Amino acid sequence: MNQPRTSVHIVDQGDTGTQSVDRALLLLNRIGATDGASLAALVAETGLNKATVRRLALALIRAGLVEQDAASRYHPGEQLQVLGAQAARRSGLMAAAGESVMRLAQTTCDAALLSVRRGASALCLMREEGNHPLRSHALVAGQSHPLGVGAGSLAMLAALPRDEAETILRATGPVVAARYPALTPERMRDLLARTRAEGVALNPGLVIEGSWGLGIALHHPDGRLVGALSIATIEARMRPDRLPDLTRLLRAEAARIEARLAQPTKDRHA
Repeated sequence: MNQPRTSVHIVDQGDTGTQSVDRALLLLNRIGATDGASLAALVAETGLNKATVRRLALALIRAGLVEQDAASRYHPGEQLQVLGAQAARRSGLMAAAGESVMRLAQTTCDAALLSVRRGASALCLMREEGNHPLRSHALVAGQSHPLGVGAGSLAMLAALPRDEAETILRATGPVVAARYPALTPERMRDLLARTRAEGVALNPGLVIEGSWGLGIALHHPDGRLVGALSIATIEARMRPDRLPDLTRLLRAEAARIEARLAQPTKDRHA
């Protein structure tokens, strides 16, 4: 996979004390910024030798922070996702968004989801089911996709500066092509352009056939991207005559979340 080069390189002269921690964190950050990194790529990206990368990766695997797949590629581990969810709660996003996610699911009767960016991936923090008996097979809490794959993920990618979004698309391109063949580079860029123009992202069943999604980016008061709110449902429930209502509800709850993020932390539970 072609990955963006990091400007941080550490001369590999053996691991002692905090130096070992620094190298492990550097390696963890590089793995977290990809959707599957090979040993060779990690060596090139970190400037560490192969033996050091392998040893640190094994330590991270034992801690549950990294996983290795059958193709010997390294991925963020489940424990890293747990820590990410805990960090999001501390930052106030879960407190600010939880009520809106539940209300959106109750109002639409479909699934409502809250996601955050983790490097070149989008991580689902929360999923609340509506009461409609037919459900989509979208993200579940703790699951991640390459950034741009899925409605909430696409909304976050579109909210980034264009050069940063292009860098991510190049980095994740091979994985997206292999796992999500309907999301061709041309289709992805068309979806990004539409999302930027309309302010909401529509996934017309391109990740899982028949599973549609509508997403909107969430921002801190200073304009920084904080995450995304989205709705997932079956194709028949996101028909053209219903889409305006779903968009209105999504925008309203996103505005409520952003207003809560602007409040002092002690007031968010009020």
